[in-house]
Amino acid sequence: MKYKHIFFDLDHTLWDFETNSHQTLQELFHTFDLSSRGVPAFEAFYDTYVVHNEILWDRFRKGLINRNDLRYKRFSRALLDFKIGDERLSQALSDKFLEVLPTKTALFPYAVEVLEYLRDKKYPLHMITNGFEDTQWRKMRSSGIDHFFTHVITSEQAGSLKPYREIFDYAINKAAATATTSIMIGDALDLDITGAYNAGIDQVYFNPRVPATGIQPTYTISCLSELKTIL
Repeated sequence: MKYKHIFFDLDHTLWDFETNSHQTLQELFHTFDLSSRGVPAFEAFYDTYVVHNEILWDRFRKGLINRNDLRYKRFSRALLDFKIGDERLSQALSDKFLEVLPTKTALFPYAVEVLEYLRDKKYPLHMITNGFEDTQWRKMRSSGIDHFFTHVITSEQAGSLKPYREIFDYAINKAAATATTSIMIGDALDLDITGAYNAGIDQVYFNPRVPATGIQPTYTISCLSELKTIL
């Protein structure tokens, strides 16, 4: 076999972040009765939250804000768009979101089947994720996939974020692997694919809705089941 070690991303690759986040935010919308506070509808709240979350994650990856800023400000800024300036409410939403989200269990189609297939073929499986250590482990345990992975490398543990080479080098060393016999599977072209490419690791780009631009991944798939034709 050409590849000796397989590295996965978690969110948007195995764990269906959009579905799980949508369900969690919908629960919060009703739990905190945001409609009575002036938010006209859940979808309006959801769309606003997503915009601020993406902006703040980008700033976090660039080292411009810290973890607590990210977790709190995505809610406070979303509420401010509806003229709600309530710090206690923002903090309560943030705390509840982090409590509920990791309990959600939606995975992408064929995720478990493919993990079982790779495990049965004796591939060591590892995870490289930018998510927070406690949150990512809870997601994996709740969805029943934690036992598939030998090493789970988070940005907190590595002291670096994808796409920086340091997190990939850290993961390779942690797994006692080599870059030339490893492969990275992820959905984010700018994080997973570019990062792995710059670290000398082959890549599988999983994102059927966004074609690759600027870089040519080693492989491109639109369904996780296609990994069986590569590995």
